[in-house]
Amino acid sequence: MFLRNYRFPGRYGPEWGSGGIFGLRYHNGTLYFTLAFEAEAHFIDIKSHEEETYDFTLVGNAPTSGGDTYNAVETVDEFIYFGGWVHAPAVYREDRRILFNNKYSHVHAYDTEERAVKLLWKESIHHETDWAGEISDIIYDPYNDRLLLAREDGHRNLGVYSLDRETGNAEPLIGDPSPKGTRVHDVAFFGVGNNFTGGLREFKALDLISGRWEAFKPGESVDGKPYERPELGSMSSAYNRAFAFVRGGIFAGNPYMGEGFTFYRLFDFPTFYAPFRVNAVNVGGGILTAFNAHHDASYRGDSQDSGLFWDFTNTIAGPSVLVYLAPPVVKIVGAFGARITSIEKMDGKILVATNSAPNTGSTEATPFDTGNRDIVILDERIIQERPPSVSFTVPLELLRKANKRTFGGIPLDGYLEARAVFHLKGDTKLKIHEYELSLPGAEAEEETFDLKRGKNVIDLRTFSGIVSLELKKVVGGKARIELL
Repeated sequence: MFLRNYRFPGRYGPEWGSGGIFGLRYHNGTLYFTLAFEAEAHFIDIKSHEEETYDFTLVGNAPTSGGDTYNAVETVDEFIYFGGWVHAPAVYREDRRILFNNKYSHVHAYDTEERAVKLLWKESIHHETDWAGEISDIIYDPYNDRLLLAREDGHRNLGVYSLDRETGNAEPLIGDPSPKGTRVHDVAFFGVGNNFTGGLREFKALDLISGRWEAFKPGESVDGKPYERPELGSMSSAYNRAFAFVRGGIFAGNPYMGEGFTFYRLFDFPTFYAPFRVNAVNVGGGILTAFNAHHDASYRGDSQDSGLFWDFTNTIAGPSVLVYLAPPVVKIVGAFGARITSIEKMDGKILVATNSAPNTGSTEATPFDTGNRDIVILDERIIQERPPSVSFTVPLELLRKANKRTFGGIPLDGYLEARAVFHLKGDTKLKIHEYELSLPGAEAEEETFDLKRGKNVIDLRTFSGIVSLELKKVVGGKARIELL
């Protein structure tokens, strides 16, 4: 496989911390991705190895910055549609702030036959501190031959919009903020809610044939315990179900076939570890996605920009993991650094875009991108091979601070050795919930252990599937889950 550039150190691109490589999509012999915050859309002809770069100046004047940070991309016929947001031109102030007067939401079309870029739609509210809802997802509606745009990140013009592929005319369908969606059978499901302020509240579904909308509440957790802050990272479909990947786990189901949504706890820690700013792709009939260790963070300890406390966003519970779902199996298939930003399948390979640094807050801007980004090329056999060794560490004081007693959701599939090690400053009891990503959802099995002050080792080899851990009383210390 030929990639002229696969490593991208930070260059000029005023914004908050680091962007990443987004929108990886292989279509009709062309590999596309956008490099943010440099606002560079790359188009590589895989046969000729020719590479073109577009700087978003159809939107406005240079110097531009931004591009996309949510993987808003779709393909129809010979076209690659890519969306997001861009500063055109970018305005950086020396008090570490960005002015948003020139921030635009956008959708472009790239013709893979003519090798030409066209600006299909743009919008700005031209405000110094606020912006129009970014395009965070694009879904093709084949019945009405239109694009459905999800918009949640912003201050005005949020919700789901319909975009005409020929005229570029955009019309709002619902005004509820929605970061992501997916098509299942003849319905498009969208997650509704504000990320960074609580997360997903409900699902809204559009019948593509009749045009009717219906709303559905998220379901209960398989382990019977509450979930918190389910910020929505991506959505996908398989098995005639919708899958919503959120902070703390997965919602899966389809009310149209008589099955409500069920929550499966997965990688739930008292941190911002989440499947955020990454996509999910269908591979081998299942779903491949990632849970990220460090995607968004407050840079300074006294910052209130994100509305999240500093140690919640900066405590690294474990590596970012590439996860393959083939229900009832959930398997870790890769371990990476700070975050994975985009995933694509191409010619028997899995392309994984990564970044060494997170987004930061609104008064923590820089005139350049602060991360090192690269593209890792893996063989698609990884979904069939043994998983890598990983470990996760949870400071129990953060559990207390978050008012949580249940954490984890650790997939054990493929591991020969697994254990949980507790170093405690007091006595307590541990309840382990054992369950699978079964469709439809099933109840968890439980087993209780006594934990004493000092070191306690729980052998997890006697469990299978996924395990979440619940402390009867949160005491000082830490928990470490080791998978070998």
